[in-house]
Amino acid sequence: MLRTTKTSLTALAVALATPALVATPAFAQDAESAEAAPLDDLVDQVAIPYTQFELDNGLTVIVHEDRKAPIVGVAVWYNVGSKDEPKGETGFAHLFEHLMFNGSENAPNDYFQYLQEMGATDYNGTTNFDRTNYFQTVPTGALDRALWLESDRMGYLLGAITQEKLDNQRGVVQNEKRQGDNQPGGLVFYEIIKALYPEGHPYDHNVIGSMADLDAATLDTVQKWFRDNYGPNNATLVLAGDISAAEAKPLVEKYFGAIPRGPVNDPAQADVPVLKQDIRKVMKDQVAATSIDKYYSVPGITDRDLTALSVGAQILGGLSSSRLDNALVRDEKLAISVNAGNYAFQRVGILDVGATVKPGVDPAVVEKRLNEILADFIENGPTEDEVRRAATSNLAGTIRGLEQVGGFGGKAVTLAQGEVLAGDPGFFERQMNILATLTPGEVKAAMQKWMTRPAMTLVLEPGEREGEYEEAASVVATDDAAEEAAPAASEITVTKVRPAPEISQLTALDFPDVTEAALPNGIKVYYAQRDAVPATRVTISFDAGSAADPLDKRGLEGMTLGLMEEGTTSLNSRELAEAQERLGANISTGGGVDRSSFTLSSLSANLEPSLDLLADVVRNPAFDPQELERVRTQTVTSIQQALKSPSGMAYYVATPLVYGKDNPYGGSGTVESVGALTRDDLVNFKQTWLRPDNATIFVVSNLSLDEVMPDLTEAFGNWSAPATPKGEKDFSSLATAPESARVVLVNRPNSPQSFIVGGEITPFSSSDESIVDLTNANNALGGNFLARLNMNLRETKGWSYGVRGAPRLDENAVAYFIQAPVQADRTGDALAEMIREVDEFVTTRGVTEEELTRNVNNEIRQLPGQFETSGAVLGAMQRNVMLDRPMDYYETLADKYRAQTAESLNAAARKAINPDGFVWVVVGDAEKVRPQLDQLGLPVETIEVE
Repeated sequence: MLRTTKTSLTALAVALATPALVATPAFAQDAESAEAAPLDDLVDQVAIPYTQFELDNGLTVIVHEDRKAPIVGVAVWYNVGSKDEPKGETGFAHLFEHLMFNGSENAPNDYFQYLQEMGATDYNGTTNFDRTNYFQTVPTGALDRALWLESDRMGYLLGAITQEKLDNQRGVVQNEKRQGDNQPGGLVFYEIIKALYPEGHPYDHNVIGSMADLDAATLDTVQKWFRDNYGPNNATLVLAGDISAAEAKPLVEKYFGAIPRGPVNDPAQADVPVLKQDIRKVMKDQVAATSIDKYYSVPGITDRDLTALSVGAQILGGLSSSRLDNALVRDEKLAISVNAGNYAFQRVGILDVGATVKPGVDPAVVEKRLNEILADFIENGPTEDEVRRAATSNLAGTIRGLEQVGGFGGKAVTLAQGEVLAGDPGFFERQMNILATLTPGEVKAAMQKWMTRPAMTLVLEPGEREGEYEEAASVVATDDAAEEAAPAASEITVTKVRPAPEISQLTALDFPDVTEAALPNGIKVYYAQRDAVPATRVTISFDAGSAADPLDKRGLEGMTLGLMEEGTTSLNSRELAEAQERLGANISTGGGVDRSSFTLSSLSANLEPSLDLLADVVRNPAFDPQELERVRTQTVTSIQQALKSPSGMAYYVATPLVYGKDNPYGGSGTVESVGALTRDDLVNFKQTWLRPDNATIFVVSNLSLDEVMPDLTEAFGNWSAPATPKGEKDFSSLATAPESARVVLVNRPNSPQSFIVGGEITPFSSSDESIVDLTNANNALGGNFLARLNMNLRETKGWSYGVRGAPRLDENAVAYFIQAPVQADRTGDALAEMIREVDEFVTTRGVTEEELTRNVNNEIRQLPGQFETSGAVLGAMQRNVMLDRPMDYYETLADKYRAQTAESLNAAARKAINPDGFVWVVVGDAEKVRPQLDQLGLPVETIEVE
């Protein structure tokens, strides 16, 4: 099924004559009924052994040993979130997440500088209703430095919080809010919170808080917030990776032991509110189709009903074979997509069930059927098979996630979340055991208990937003504010000198050995072994991609892959989805502009039947005419929706201007081109491009190659190529560089932010030896947080939440793009700064020695952490083959970086980037923005995108 992310759910996480086809082999029919590994066996594979201890100052420490790579995931969780904020101080927890990245007394610069010095990967910080966390994965030899850094901001931050930093980060947060609000449906979550939680309830406000509260925040109130909430006795430190508890304890004592206890923070208690009656809200926004969502107040993560509600939501609208998918999307064709999910916080949760209406269908009909299906499900409950499929899918995803020690969802996060929110690092194990034994009756009872209560129904319709947008007061601040501030506004006080420890000898990247083999029909197989989890990933990749689309049939490759996921000659769409769920397998399509790929993520215990499913999808697509029309409608609506979002509009306009409209990279599917595609077009695309003589297979598994090859041979070894010739791509047409830069303004009325994209074609090839010089030179200009563009517009000016620039390395062209969402009233100023930074970078102010040292060290030191997971290894193998690189390519990069000089990086940047060759596309409110752009001295064209 095409799965679309509902805008409101995105907020919750802050908050696509007939030639004969090949006959069906017997194994496809066997796959549907294949025996999957028992749930109890899967639960036995979900284990994160840990040791827990506590320092005298109350800091809780959890250590998990995993020696698969020379890296350690470091996570610090503070038991404070937005639910703990008193009236008048909303947004403080999130504001502090930002401030704690802005330097501490002994590490006064942006923390991203120190993280890059260590070669950290997967680093960030987040805030939600219940907690604030910081995480990074570092080389083992840099662990001392990481612990020193985290302990300095825990115990020695206040002397580094200055008025200048407070004002800057207040502006950054306000632009973060504008960026979210500017998205289609970006205001929905505010209404959900307002409806479900009464005033005074701890969850009654959004995590980002009130802009008025942030504007009113003083240095004194902010510092008091820190003293009250960020002591060691209100924190949990998790170390997961190349370290034992015995090794960890003295290190933690050394760096954190002297930090005094703080006040005891008792996280706010909160009941699950019960609405007095059903609430209905209709909103309008720049969306392509009407969506209808029902929101229920449900209990938080420690409630016994958590698992039953989550599984019930999956069966309703989360699984590909869900009740709502089958009824509203597949059978009745009333909706283009559906959704359901249980979003559990510490004290409360929100269960959401919804559908996006198919254009031309009366939303009232969809809402009526949605309510009927809900009522039937609540009354009668799920089947045993539905519960088992949902449980198997959940367990399989958990097992695959255990491969990563850090990041957003690795083992460190799992342990920390259990401890901080449930008082038990092993909380996940309890949930898995409940999942494995869950019965249909338990799901039914939970749904009847919580989903028969009054709910909020929110209808989001296409149209102009209503009402006035509440802008932050500080948007009118002038550039002179920083200059007028007293010198003391930026002075740092060091209360205790704590020298940074040295970074020890770091282990070089040991990329997995890659073995090359071949199937009887000649398909090459590239295999690497990773044994961290009992899982296998298989990609079959075809030399096609969207670049294989004929110019008059753009979108054909995407439609073909989309239909191939929707049924084979032996399994219809529903049966195919159910078969994957029973096996805990996932088959996805992708590949990008240069390759078309099908990737299987499978439990190794279920590999043989999972591979049979993959082979059936690839070899025997049905291209059912009814499914074609359904997927066409979904795809057209997705295109229309992309043209409602600022970034979608910007790249839709910029791409053909940069590459040339007749280049294979110069466009994508349109409503018209996708609307004209026929079934014959799809079948012919498959016969021309998706064939064994155009395929390569990549495997990463805990199983040996000898164990995998028989199953691969059975699945694909007897596949014969058709007699028709393979397809060929034509890249002879490429846009010529313009004589001078220009601006194209795309009018998007009532936008609180503008979205800027600049791009140009470079003379580089992705396979050039010097391409690493260009990518590392870009690390100084636009490639990371510390790059000049971001530091200027975000950290100095406070006009943007984040700016990035990067070369796009495709097989047959290298373009350079910069993108920046900026506050609307600073659009012209921001673009002027971007143009200035780019011009100076390739003329008078190239890469400095400091930037060279920092970025070379970062690139070398982060290499081991970049390939921690099977997915990362699988992607690297595919890229090496596409660009004709040796399989040890990534092991050679360290020496390439060490050989770089400021001169070599500047030469690469000056070869690639021509300030006069840019096309700048600005998406924003033309009435507000055009006068600003006219001041730049560049030709400006205003257009409308329908």
